[in-house]
Amino acid sequence: MFGCWQRKLKGKEYSMTRLKSEAFGIAKVSCPIEAAKYCVDKTETKMIKRILHSSLLFLLLLENSVADSNNDIAIYWGQNDGEGTLTETCATGKYSYVILAFLNNFGNGTVPTINLASHCDPLMDGCKTLSTDIKNCQMQGIKVLLSIGGADGNYSLASSDDAKNVSDYLWNGFLGGKSSPSSRPLGDAVLDGIDFDIEISPPQHWEELARYLESHSTPARKVYLSAAPQCPFPDAELGIALSTEVFDYVWIQFYNNPGCEYEDGDVNNLLNSWNQWTKSVKNGKVFLGLPASREAASNGYVPVNVLVTDILPAITKSPNYGGVMLWTTYYDKQTGYSNYIRSFSCTQQNHTECRGNDEHKANKWWIWLMVGVGAAFAITCFILCLCCVSRRKDKSQVDGKLDKKISFTEPNGVNPNKTENIKVEERTSNEVKVFSFESNIAASNNFSSINKVGEGDFGPV
Repeated sequence: MFGCWQRKLKGKEYSMTRLKSEAFGIAKVSCPIEAAKYCVDKTETKMIKRILHSSLLFLLLLENSVADSNNDIAIYWGQNDGEGTLTETCATGKYSYVILAFLNNFGNGTVPTINLASHCDPLMDGCKTLSTDIKNCQMQGIKVLLSIGGADGNYSLASSDDAKNVSDYLWNGFLGGKSSPSSRPLGDAVLDGIDFDIEISPPQHWEELARYLESHSTPARKVYLSAAPQCPFPDAELGIALSTEVFDYVWIQFYNNPGCEYEDGDVNNLLNSWNQWTKSVKNGKVFLGLPASREAASNGYVPVNVLVTDILPAITKSPNYGGVMLWTTYYDKQTGYSNYIRSFSCTQQNHTECRGNDEHKANKWWIWLMVGVGAAFAITCFILCLCCVSRRKDKSQVDGKLDKKISFTEPNGVNPNKTENIKVEERTSNEVKVFSFESNIAASNNFSSINKVGEGDFGPV
């Protein structure tokens, strides 16, 4: 006559009974008031979970669309007085990554020293003024990294312990460590990551430094790692470190390296080297590193017409293509080299960043628009969840009161239509009627013969 399932609750056993309409004129699922939270409208729980999962997926896709474009430009800043301030560089709206160059003295007992030309004097704590500039760049969605190494300086790692010490210094001095602002070379700004431009050091222990830094990443704040190897494969200094596959970005220097760079109208060496590198980098994005003018490097400069006609159409087909890295801000300011890269990207595809963001626009309005839409969506989902929870609570209370008004016909032969009738409220929603444990007993053991299944006004079925 009815099917039921049982659940333990606070030491008692309760049953949920589906009463057949043929027996009692009621087609409702019942359960005790105390257990209502387990069996009332389970579809609402599923709906809440789906809403939360959908909102989380939307925000993840939003983050990826904002942060992981395949047409980004990375630029090195800090080695020329004529390149302008860091704030001015970010205000152009051209770059997704700005790399501060360089921390070129560290490790093996060397006192760490940052060298940003005449932009600031670290010995006089003058570089702390860059904190505001860094924050301004980050507010525009630009990642700011510190490059360690370079073509000149005094740096190396003598041991695993040395790698750990350098990692601690970078974490506490430039990243998310707990050092006071007074002991941080760039003030209280927290950089997004570290760039490895290792050119004059033995290859040992750089992989350990990379792993130490990567271990500080959390879901709340990631430590981004990038590397700038020379185009000959594998790189003599960074080959071991790159094998760890912990680097998010690899911008390969296709200049000052005859044999794997552009030479006299021939792009084959560059493209062959590019293909070798993209196959070897399993994780992370690969960037084409180029000088922004002929004066920026001894050799390897690619004319813009060759770049947009012969090189970019070929390399953008690589699944891990990330964009172009340029050396440096000063030379790009002189030639406008990045404008041609951006024009190519906008011509090939209708990228979001191409709309309303010319070379002099300070803010990427589309980032804030997408973030606003995502936040509104998440808030709406949260409010809906609260409403569902509140509705379930109120319904349980109402059904509990209704349950007290219901009684079943006793088997005394009295016409049930002249006694207390079971009034079933007509409901237009998917609410489930809740009966008390005592009502279930009465419904199971006491019923009139005229209500037996198969015996009605039309005789036995």
